[in-house]
Amino acid sequence: MKINSYLNFNGNCKAAFKFYEQYLGGKIIMMLTHGDAPTAEHVPVQWHDKIMHVCLDLGDQLLMGSDSPPEHFETPQGFYVQLGIDEPAEAERIFHALAENGKVKMPIEQTFWSVRFGMLVDQFGIPWMINCQKTA
Repeated sequence: MKINSYLNFNGNCKAAFKFYEQYLGGKIIMMLTHGDAPTAEHVPVQWHDKIMHVCLDLGDQLLMGSDSPPEHFETPQGFYVQLGIDEPAEAERIFHALAENGKVKMPIEQTFWSVRFGMLVDQFGIPWMINCQKTA
């Protein structure tokens, strides 16, 4: 079994996933707009360029998402997308990239369980935890 995060956005999914592709690495393997879907005729024209489904391949993990229609969108809360990163320098790089124009909840620093740990909400409203565990 695998668990993959599926993120909902308020119209900025495409920009978010282009950003994640650039800073997290990986590759967008699918990006379908509402206008490209077989159901396009049932979607308002102003919504045709919004993302119905996107998938970012990060090696052995997938990050997926879509734009939620305004009447169904809820601000993300009650969870964090946690990234486990092996190298402290890479943890720092990713933390600072995701924090750009976002809000740092806990600066990245050494903790009793990790070499580096930090929490933030990115510019797209998605909460992240970056963790670089100590070796055993």
